[in-house]
Amino acid sequence: MAASQATPRVVVFHGVGCHLCERALAKVRALREELEFDLEEIVIDGSPELEARYRELIPVVEIDGEQVFTYHVHEDAFRRRLGAAQTGPARPSL
Repeated sequence: MAASQATPRVVVFHGVGCHLCERALAKVRALREELEFDLEEIVIDGSPELEARYRELIPVVEIDGEQVFTYHVHEDAFRRRLGAAQTGPARPSL
């Protein structure tokens, strides 16, 4: 499948009881009703590796493996990033 046709994958790393995480998840879930992307929600609690990597930054949102947001999800920036992920990297014209 070509990059322009691939469904972007969004991952939200979050913690239980984290108010910023709850807000970010609500925004991403609402955006999912409008935009096409696969969503994975990962709770970092109890995983030493994930705790070490993300605890000070949560919520962390990745699009296709690239960390794009920490603490807050900016809806307009999310739409732009998702659009870029769906169209793939820009190619120079000849």
